Amino acid sequence: MELLRNAVRPYAWGSRTTIAELLGLPVPAPHPQAELWMGSHPGDPSVLIDAGCTLLERIDADPEGQLGAPTARRWGNRLPFLLKILAAEEPLSMQAHPSAEQAAEGWAREEALGIPRDAAHRNYPDPTAKPELVCALTEFHALAGFRDPHRTVELLDAVRTPGLSPHIDLLAGQPDSDGLRALFTTWITLPSTALQALMPDLLEACVLHVKDHGEFSLECRTVLELAERYPGDAGVLAALLLNRLVLGPGEAIYLPAGNLHAYLHGTAVEILANSDNILRGGLTPKHVDVPELLRVLDFRCGPMPVNSGTASGRVRVYRTDAPEFELSRVDWAEGEDETVALGGPAPRILVCTDGAVEVECGGTTLIVTRGSSAWLCAADPAPLARPVSGTACQVFVATVGS
Repeated sequence: MELLRNAVRPYAWGSRTTIAELLGLPVPAPHPQAELWMGSHPGDPSVLIDAGCTLLERIDADPEGQLGAPTARRWGNRLPFLLKILAAEEPLSMQAHPSAEQAAEGWAREEALGIPRDAAHRNYPDPTAKPELVCALTEFHALAGFRDPHRTVELLDAVRTPGLSPHIDLLAGQPDSDGLRALFTTWITLPSTALQALMPDLLEACVLHVKDHGEFSLECRTVLELAERYPGDAGVLAALLLNRLVLGPGEAIYLPAGNLHAYLHGTAVEILANSDNILRGGLTPKHVDVPELLRVLDFRCGPMPVNSGTASGRVRVYRTDAPEFELSRVDWAEGEDETVALGGPAPRILVCTDGAVEVECGGTTLIVTRGSSAWLCAADPAPLARPVSGTACQVFVATVGS
């Protein structure tokens, strides 16, 4: 059981205040801070503070002791998950992630072609899948999953323009996954001249719909905001096809392979398979590989399920079908001091997002304060957690899938 020092990723869409304030650093930060990485991904592994080595080095030196024999065998001596604090001040790129089979094939193909793993046009820097779950810490806005096409036709009808009419009719004539695939493919491959001709009337229709307080005002406002940030980007059109979500604190969404999504604004805890494979679909100046994106996208449609977790005593578990990870949350109100068992021995990362928590393993204790995190290896005794000094406290615990 050891405290971690974690890397901050300074992507342009990040916040200058959220992560800095969480870590107790000067605010505002000199540059945007987008993600706090906790784990052993080779791109930015956490450091075990007392030992002075990285978590990746520790696991490589003793995979069975750190991960447990079953996890080490199943995942090739790798920690299979990565935990993050995500702070989105501006929208992230629209993206999807491959399945395990797609990732293995794509990685082998790009390795054979000799594409450097850090190349801007590389799709598969890792050979593994990247399912993910994001759990809101603040109100969190996102686009995720293809909306029911009948509902999307209603939205498009509400902002119908002469240029948009053939596209609406295409989906109305086949309001299913195949129709969504056809319309998305049409939009993502539109020549820039056609896109530029289509957008002004559509944006004007969205403005009018918002002014009239129409049923789809939130969706239209999102399109207008995206168009301002990414003029001439086909992802602005694609946003019309996706569920527009507003998550409250503690609510989560699970994004399996092939789910097209874009995080728009807010702070969240994110857990994902230990991979950085991204197929972008727009809202970015970065590389967009349209054929490869279309190969991995899942066009199944309908409302995006919101996961509020399942309570077991004070522990709330966000269950998914991802074998790589499981996320749980524990909250204590001010004055509460109940000791909570965090389960049997297993590889875990614990991060405190409010207050301070005392973690005990076999008679050894560790204080984890707000913004701090700790590594608990499989050889550690089953941990117990309790808040420090009766203050309100919240911790998230990441481990392998059950």
